[in-house]
Amino acid sequence: MELKDFIKSFALQFDETDESDINAETNFRELDEWSSLIGMGVMTDIRKRYGVQINLTDFKSVSTISELYDLVKSKM
Repeated sequence: MELKDFIKSFALQFDETDESDINAETNFRELDEWSSLIGMGVMTDIRKRYGVQINLTDFKSVSTISELYDLVKSKM
């Protein structure tokens, strides 16, 4: 798993946010389009794509895509 691929799959969860607005240091909770529904989609995508189950407490503890990537990587 590479960070650039992780960012690309993360960006696919958004319909209105341009992929170029999303990078490793993006605080995804501050994106205009962010919602709890998108958060659930991100967690589901991580489980399906990488085989990693993230619990809600861990998910709430990260705010940037880089931090989320590191969390997923640590559970692989």
